[in-house]
Amino acid sequence: MNATLPAHLLAMERRAVPAEMIAALKTRFAERCSTAQSVREQHGRDESPFEVAPPDAVVFAESTEEVAEVLVLADRYAVPVIAFGVGSSLEGHLLAVQGGISIDVSRMNRVLRINDEDLTVTVQPGVTRNQLNNEIRHTGLFFPIDPGADASLGGMAATRASGTNAVRYGTMRENVLALQVVTATGEVIRTGTRAKKSSAGYDLTRLMVGSEGTLGIITEVTVKLYPQPESVSAAICHFPSIDAAVKTAIQIIQLGVPIARCELLDANAVRAVNLHDKLSLREAPMLLMEFHGSAASVAEQAQVVQDVAREHSGENFEWATTPEERTRLWTARHRAYFAGMSSHPGCRTVTTDTCVPISRLAECIDLAVREADEAGLPYYIVGHVGDGNFHIAYLIDPAKPEQRETAERLNEQLVHHALKLEGTCTGEHGIGLHKQGFLIDETGLATVQMMRVLKRALDPKNILNPGKIFAL
Repeated sequence: MNATLPAHLLAMERRAVPAEMIAALKTRFAERCSTAQSVREQHGRDESPFEVAPPDAVVFAESTEEVAEVLVLADRYAVPVIAFGVGSSLEGHLLAVQGGISIDVSRMNRVLRINDEDLTVTVQPGVTRNQLNNEIRHTGLFFPIDPGADASLGGMAATRASGTNAVRYGTMRENVLALQVVTATGEVIRTGTRAKKSSAGYDLTRLMVGSEGTLGIITEVTVKLYPQPESVSAAICHFPSIDAAVKTAIQIIQLGVPIARCELLDANAVRAVNLHDKLSLREAPMLLMEFHGSAASVAEQAQVVQDVAREHSGENFEWATTPEERTRLWTARHRAYFAGMSSHPGCRTVTTDTCVPISRLAECIDLAVREADEAGLPYYIVGHVGDGNFHIAYLIDPAKPEQRETAERLNEQLVHHALKLEGTCTGEHGIGLHKQGFLIDETGLATVQMMRVLKRALDPKNILNPGKIFAL
């Protein structure tokens, strides 16, 4: 991969945004249309290592109708539009590579309908996962998809996010029932229903989930909810090696233990978390696990897991049964990304996102660790190893391009290992800018060509988040 942006993006010119369009937006939205440099820069970056010029203007939309109005103007002037939630994406999804208008949907943050008897809820795209769970707590239900960051549900749907609970509850792909979407011409459509299943025509909901804002802008999301478990218990266990920890996770899944979370932190990640969160965890490879169910089933799951861990020299099982203890551990896990960055002040990260069949996970991680150690770059590993997904964060000095090149080389090698093992280049982050070459490696050119046909049909002027996923 190129050490900066893909070659076709380096050569891509920004599209001019006509002054009359900016004037029309300012007339319609007043102070909610900003061309201030600071606002544009805030909406022109995410957590990726890329540097791209910011959008030409930012519109803070408050309704589906307002999003549609912006799209009608964008269609008229053939101007790019990029949807913006909380800016937590990692692959350059939000970057205005051709300029244009950023539509910030963070003010569209209402929970619209709670149908607790059907275990569903409908929200606007700016609702974050923590906000949703706080607002439905009284129902005895919860929304389990937990990507770590307090991401918005619109962004989570657009990137097909998952996270720590995916091993038991699945990803956004399995949990989104219906959407409201604004098309490239400003038309408002609905996909799916609240019914558990349907055979009515093409599955446009699944087409939009994971489309990264390139086929439409999501303005409502209907998702599944789940009963809060009667009993919850979390545990940590340390291992003499990453291999032992991973083999424990593999065996747990192969035995059919319905574990809710099974997270890996290597010694580097534990060390960073200890410093960042003032913890005193043993600095060795660690599994952080959580069990959901009745009190009896949780106890049974825990006993099976302890027995498996002992077979692989796992030790120092520590239990967290109170909500406060569990929150402390999971908060530390969710902050691992920033903890790792703070361990090397001023650094940026190049983060991998491979996912492989569970039986090949130990082999893939072993190859990646050996190559990372040989390269000499600082790194740490965290992973949702219960579903075969793990991340290596290579820490690089942005002033040293040779480090970026090394990190990208390691990332490319890891992706090729994963593909040979019948895995994927991205388990949950999406393609964005960073993984476009890998998409062709994974799916083949004919498959990407079919995606291009869909894109051209639904967005003939290429105004919806252009330059992402693939080149047209």
